[in-house]
Amino acid sequence: MSCSNRTKSKEISTSSKNQQNLIAVLDTIWAAEQHPIRSRDSIIALYGVDHDLVKEQQLIIDKNHIINEKKVKGILDTYGWPTKEMSGERGNWTLCNVIQHSDNEVRIQYLPMMSQAVKDKKLEPRFLVRAEDRIATERGDLQIYGGQMKYYPETKSFNLWPVYDPENIDKRRTEIGLDSIAVFLKNRFDFEWNLEEQIKRTKEFELAKQNGNKQL
Repeated sequence: MSCSNRTKSKEISTSSKNQQNLIAVLDTIWAAEQHPIRSRDSIIALYGVDHDLVKEQQLIIDKNHIINEKKVKGILDTYGWPTKEMSGERGNWTLCNVIQHSDNEVRIQYLPMMSQAVKDKKLEPRFLVRAEDRIATERGDLQIYGGQMKYYPETKSFNLWPVYDPENIDKRRTEIGLDSIAVFLKNRFDFEWNLEEQIKRTKEFELAKQNGNKQL
């Protein structure tokens, strides 16, 4: 074998090994991030959101996330946004979930990278808009695409965080290839979309914000 061929063979072997390593790391992150969340949600379904077991599970979630966030930031800062070939079938979901569960500062930091990844066809738009909605809600603004729910202690129930221009939300979602808000909420949260209710809630939200009410 010529020197050139041996070099190319070594490069391919190294590249394949790096890809396998990255996928393995992301699979580990996925398990550590998602399994405790699913356990917590199952406990909530059985005993309610205020049960002590929920609080115990949340401590595990928070501890794991600190480790996972450090790993994800290391991957993105080293490689940029990886291709689907590099990260595997579940890689994008894993990276985006960890970013989604982080503080707004982290989401904002990586939002330009996510936007470019969408343009480069490395990332599906649904992951980007989920981050954009989370950034908006954390800022206390109306969300744009309707991906964020909130638990309201006063009613002990979940509801959609108020959205900008509810009448045209499906137009915005369709433009980037998303399901209608009604289909999304039913499939994701088993929640019924009621346009008139959400129009009212958006108006109340905007009025409360104008009046300086922080309890949005």
